[in-house]
Amino acid sequence: QVQLVESGGGLVQAGGSLRLSCAASGQTFSTYHMGWFRQAPGKEREFVAAIRWSDSGTYYADSVKGRFTISRDNNKNMVYLQMNSLKPEDTAVYYCAGRTGDYYGRSSTAFGSWGQGTQVTVSS
Repeated sequence: QVQLVESGGGLVQAGGSLRLSCAASGQTFSTYHMGWFRQAPGKEREFVAAIRWSDSGTYYADSVKGRFTISRDNNKNMVYLQMNSLKPEDTAVYYCAGRTGDYYGRSSTAFGSWGQGTQVTVSS
């Protein structure tokens, strides 16, 4: 399994932007399906975005579609989440996750590798 480390979280005002990064270790990163999840206090972990390894196809939660963009750089073993037009309801701990093989769903249980999370706080 790959090891994942997130960075880039912080405090931002509503309407602002942040870019989260996820550094992966392991030689098979390019074949990993990668995703971002988030968990707000008192709530369950929820899917945010994912990117397939085979064709770099992406899909998003409805709540972030049009505002967030997931991307990957296989040469650098990196995954990114560009977050624009942030809202207070985006406040959460954001987790990078990975799994082998393509996946078209949104379940966190399908991902076997997880980072430690990075806090994103959006003030109103």
